[in-house]
Amino acid sequence: MATPGAPSPTPTGQTPAVSDVHILWTSEGMSCDGDTVSITAATQPSLEDVLLGVIPGLPRVHLHNKVLAYETGEAFLEAFHQAARGELEPFILVVEGSIPNEEINGDGYWTSMGNDPATGEPITLNTWLDRLAPRAWAVVAIGTCATYGGIHAMAGNPTGCMGLADYLGWDFRSRAGIPIVNVPGCPVQPDNFMETLLWLLYQAAGQAPMIPLDDKLRPTWLFGKTVHEGCDRGGYYEQGDFALDYNSPKCQVKVGCWGPVVNCNVPKRGWMAGIGGCPNVGGICIACTMPGFPDKFMPFMDEPPGGVLSTALSGTYGTVIRRLRSITNDTVNKEPQWRRRGPALTSGYNPTWPR
Repeated sequence: MATPGAPSPTPTGQTPAVSDVHILWTSEGMSCDGDTVSITAATQPSLEDVLLGVIPGLPRVHLHNKVLAYETGEAFLEAFHQAARGELEPFILVVEGSIPNEEINGDGYWTSMGNDPATGEPITLNTWLDRLAPRAWAVVAIGTCATYGGIHAMAGNPTGCMGLADYLGWDFRSRAGIPIVNVPGCPVQPDNFMETLLWLLYQAAGQAPMIPLDDKLRPTWLFGKTVHEGCDRGGYYEQGDFALDYNSPKCQVKVGCWGPVVNCNVPKRGWMAGIGGCPNVGGICIACTMPGFPDKFMPFMDEPPGGVLSTALSGTYGTVIRRLRSITNDTVNKEPQWRRRGPALTSGYNPTWPR
């Protein structure tokens, strides 16, 4: 159910159109700001195109992000205070970085953004989330730290970190009735995030239906396939032909690639302008888009447990397949024998004209 006071969705899943949308972007979670940096490389669309209004049909967008802001200090924070008071609507809340557990911090705090004007004490990220998330038109978690906890939430950490859905609840709905939208990646693939944001902005403009998400709250069209299904090296796996070091162009499962079981589109999409992407440039997939990252995928450079059996089977039948294909390749690499000069027609055609 939607949060009380939320706009009622239309029968097509659309929400009433708006003309202006504010994006309140906080990277005050446990974060390296890598997702913010990554977004500056987006081209489909670029952040500049969205903010300058050159994309037809979008509402006017106002971005509040400390890395890209002109304002500093309290001037920057004013938009966040206004939103918390209900004076800045509608807005999309973008959260970067994992959420620490402030209930176990003792006498201190794990992370904060600004100070409370009344007390002078730091305002923790958790307090901002409690104030802003219920008022947000939509809530987006950018990067694996914000979506599922990521590096900061791995076993043995002292902060009790978690993903945004773990903190707000997996059944959370924004004022527009939208679930939390998770766009994982360490960092996030820039066009994946901007394409997701574009969908939400068109939805805010009344020109798109409800954004489709899977059970992990990821956009289905971006994370519905595995790395392996889009990898340039996938054909080598199917033939049981594996790299044994990082200088080989062959399938990298034996040197630690988790691609066959990881939901991610980077090999197909590339990283910047369609170029790059981990396996495309010789890097193994370490599963950074997955909820179980990093704990369930370490140590990173070892062959995945399931890979031992699957590569053994693939290696067995792949050897036979490669041999049969090499025979066929040798055959089809030669022109048919009837293509030759001379007075005789050797193609097998029986001509009706006089010779």
